[in-house]
Amino acid sequence: MLDAALIKECADPSLKPAIVEQFVMAAGSADPLTVTVKSGGRLILVPKTTSAEEAMAIVRQYAGHAVVRVGLTQFPAGIGAKEPADLKPNLVDACQNLRKGTAMFAKVLRIVAKWYGNPTSKDVFPQIFEDAVYAWKTGEFEGVSVFQAEDPGISVEVPQQGREEVPAEEEEAGARPGEEQPEAAQDVERAKIRIDLSRIGGN
Repeated sequence: MLDAALIKECADPSLKPAIVEQFVMAAGSADPLTVTVKSGGRLILVPKTTSAEEAMAIVRQYAGHAVVRVGLTQFPAGIGAKEPADLKPNLVDACQNLRKGTAMFAKVLRIVAKWYGNPTSKDVFPQIFEDAVYAWKTGEFEGVSVFQAEDPGISVEVPQQGREEVPAEEEEAGARPGEEQPEAAQDVERAKIRIDLSRIGGN
């Protein structure tokens, strides 16, 4: 559970606190020092880090050769960096990571919302959110590299209402198989991409 004060102070103001919390739960890490490295789609086991120095050493070792994700939001390290030395320790600072990560995720949400035709109905938001989380994890959406893509702009309205109506305990992991889902979350069933496929016969 993210600290409310941390969200208020550090998260991108265009995202509601409930969305920030849900984003970190779905795509991030509870530990600001977490470094995840993938190469060719395979996870590379790296030592658990206990200091910012250790975390940054791993980031610099793999950045440019593999996909490196860092911190609370699992921010993609190396975006905009040309040399390993350009990678700053603020990547593993909880506040800075949340600030950078939520700002980037807000951009990804706007990219996805624009693709959907900028719908205003709150019922569509769960689907946009699921697709944005998937895009965050893969770095792509409909063939577009979302981290490098141009921001469609703040003018793109993302229908964010409705998520806060869902109790937090039912939000976790998108509700488990067999549980009743609130109406706002049921639209996720119709999303193209599901993280948990157990509800639809384990396809």
